[in-house]
Amino acid sequence: MNMPPPPPGSKEQSRHLTPPPKNIREVPDYLKRLFVGFFGRLFYIYGLVWETKPWILFVMVFMSVFNGVMPIIGALIAKDLLNLLVEAVRGNVAEFSAISGLLAVQFGYMFVRRIVNQIDSMLMKIAGELVSNHIRLKIIDKAKTIDTASFDTPEFYQKLENANREAGNRPVQILNSTLNIVSTLISMVSFVTALAAVSPAAPVIIVAMSIPSAIVNFIYRRKNADYMFRRSKERRKLNYFSNIMCSKDHVKEVRMFGMSELLISKYKEVFANYFGGLRRLILSEGFWHIGLTVLTTVVNCALYIFIAGKVFTGELAVGDYSFYTNALSQIASGVATLISTTASIYEGTLFIDNMISFMKEEQHIVPRLEPPKHVNRGGHVIEFRNVSFRYPGTERDVIKNVSFTLNPRESVVLVGLNGAGKTTLLKLLTRLYDPTEGEILLDGVDLRDYDVKELYKMFGIIFQDFGKYAFTVRENISFGDLERPIDDERIRYAAAQSGAKDFIEKLPDNYSTPLMRIFEDNGLELSGGQWQKLAIARAFYSDADVMILDEPTAALDAIAEQEIYNEFDALSKDKTTIFVSHRLSSATKASKIIVLEYGELIEEGNHAELMALHGRYYELFSTQASRYISGDEPPEPPHGRHGNPHKRLDEEFDHEPEIIG
Repeated sequence: MNMPPPPPGSKEQSRHLTPPPKNIREVPDYLKRLFVGFFGRLFYIYGLVWETKPWILFVMVFMSVFNGVMPIIGALIAKDLLNLLVEAVRGNVAEFSAISGLLAVQFGYMFVRRIVNQIDSMLMKIAGELVSNHIRLKIIDKAKTIDTASFDTPEFYQKLENANREAGNRPVQILNSTLNIVSTLISMVSFVTALAAVSPAAPVIIVAMSIPSAIVNFIYRRKNADYMFRRSKERRKLNYFSNIMCSKDHVKEVRMFGMSELLISKYKEVFANYFGGLRRLILSEGFWHIGLTVLTTVVNCALYIFIAGKVFTGELAVGDYSFYTNALSQIASGVATLISTTASIYEGTLFIDNMISFMKEEQHIVPRLEPPKHVNRGGHVIEFRNVSFRYPGTERDVIKNVSFTLNPRESVVLVGLNGAGKTTLLKLLTRLYDPTEGEILLDGVDLRDYDVKELYKMFGIIFQDFGKYAFTVRENISFGDLERPIDDERIRYAAAQSGAKDFIEKLPDNYSTPLMRIFEDNGLELSGGQWQKLAIARAFYSDADVMILDEPTAALDAIAEQEIYNEFDALSKDKTTIFVSHRLSSATKASKIIVLEYGELIEEGNHAELMALHGRYYELFSTQASRYISGDEPPEPPHGRHGNPHKRLDEEFDHEPEIIG
């Protein structure tokens, strides 16, 4: 079983943020963990980009060197050109050709830099799309292996939401930022070397002034990352309320029930709570930076005045003033870039931890044996032995010590009120979940010892909440068996058996008609009953050993339902069948009926045996039967009511009973 992840905002959930040291003795270990974690995440990002396309890394490395050396080259050209123009004004330059030659060099420099940067921008847009697509494919590929149990926990959706949110541009941004540091360092080293010839102290002063800014940046990047982790629930709520308002599946109820204002007010309430904390973070960081900017501006002005004084006394030429003040500016902006970029990378790597965490989600629905047992096709004996189950993160058993046997070619019906545990039992049978206690045997072997993919192929199942896919009619039916090429003859047969043939042949393009108006202008929206017939056709199209139908005829009329059951009886002669239906009349022909109540098996037998027992099944069947006879009251069991003998049946039986067969 998957253990539930820790709650959002807890110390365990935020362990990747590297908790700060509690005392001075823990500082070395803290810095080590910080260093290892940072570079571990950084190398993971480089690996993602390399997996996508190696040329992306080569282009980015080239651009980092190119952007590093070009500023110093441009500054030197500008210095020489300005000094030459000053000399020309003084009359010390006889021919304009010297100036025009240097101008040509400057224009060539500007042209090359702009063209290369335009090409880089174009390639990075392409790279961003490729990397984003690669990461999303990794997330999708990972999702297909994740246990169904994970999808029942909010913490899993937090991981998934965070991973998807960062998949777009974060990796390329981080990679660009790290290589931008290389460019900045190349430029800074060049300008520091040049400026040191005039004032060795000037670069030191600029670097020293940047330290407070660096501290503020790193503190607030950490705070921002921590806030985003803790507020994932609010972001999901915002998306949820927004999606309901814009969803065609909800628009009818939203309008008819007047829910719009309620949903909008909920959205505003959640946003106000989410934005309040974020705004405080932004303002607090902003005020710190404003104060530091005032201080660094004053220091920079003093250094400019110092260089201007050198020019005034004749120690430096006019062009030198341009060069050295540019050097000051480049060093200051370079230090600021290093600080902000490093902080941004640090923050980005923390967010990438979302994806790393998601990709490390463990899979537990795997074979216990290596190599696993193979499933033999044909008739099967399925046995539940003392099976109990509780959902992850809960303490209540929804299945309690259940034992029964399904023999080959039996037709079995599970009966019980909503919440009796019928659907959960199906999930255990098909190994979407593993029991908390007990075991489920297939032909005498524990389900957990079989190859999972082979096990899934053994079952043909129609869920109550069956899928509606924006594909053609033909494709929707063929999803029942994707192991073989689409067989049009089998598709037509399946459609005929499910009762879908008549309406399909009236569609504009018959079996080639696209369904749902999501992608195609000529896509059609089917009624609930028509969709259900298509889902049943998928079952007829498949070649499974065990057929499971969860509410297969809920949206059909009585005549269509009877036709489906007649056809299904013929189809399932050599198969084990398990039904779920609110109409208990379908249980009368079943070879076995299993009655569940609050997760416990309370009765087992065929229709005649259970009716003679005058127990729970008798009550449920008699209650439903009485509804078809006007004015009749449901008969009382001879031994009083099951459970509370003083409670009326219609007070407890608020819903029609469900059957799973």
